[in-house]
Amino acid sequence: MKAFTRFRGTAAPLTDQDKLMANVDTDMIIPKQFLKTTERDGLSEGLFYELKTLPDGSRNLDFVLNKPQYAEAGVLIAGDNFGCGSSREHAPWALLDQGVTCIVAPSFADIFFNNCSKNGILAVVLPADICDQLAAQAGGSNSVFEVDLEQQLIIAPDGSQHHFDIDAGSKEKISTGMDDIAMSLKDSAAIETFENKRKLAAPWLEWGQ
Repeated sequence: MKAFTRFRGTAAPLTDQDKLMANVDTDMIIPKQFLKTTERDGLSEGLFYELKTLPDGSRNLDFVLNKPQYAEAGVLIAGDNFGCGSSREHAPWALLDQGVTCIVAPSFADIFFNNCSKNGILAVVLPADICDQLAAQAGGSNSVFEVDLEQQLIIAPDGSQHHFDIDAGSKEKISTGMDDIAMSLKDSAAIETFENKRKLAAPWLEWGQ
């Protein structure tokens, strides 16, 4: 996966009637009909499909990601419990395919939150009132934000800085672009040494191999 350390660019507020959308589930992020592939490219077609598409199949021009100023947004600001519902990993894949590498919300569903870090998306938890403030700024004339993973800061258009917490393991994965397998392979020499010692100490475990 691609390493993420710092971002400067547009943030899109995921709102409904000027309020951040809460309880956005994974079926809303990417509906079930788009789960027929394990390929990650092209999944942005299904991202928020029911929000960005009208019943007649035309584009909903009122949906934030259909608006020209947010077409290349790298940050998404959302409401409580983002990513609830089923555990489909296609949800973070679709967001990445859209170009979203950071999501800011008051809370996330646990499985979705973990899937984000495993796929290189920085999921930032900030208080609800701060998220509301950031969404209001993102909806204004200047929607350029900075995200600094090293310093663990969100820097808003007005210059205000908001610190966020992240566990050391997730921070290392996202900042280095290393998934769980790559992290394990860092210790490949130690693993090989252990296996060689085990073969000598318990050779019967190798029978049949």
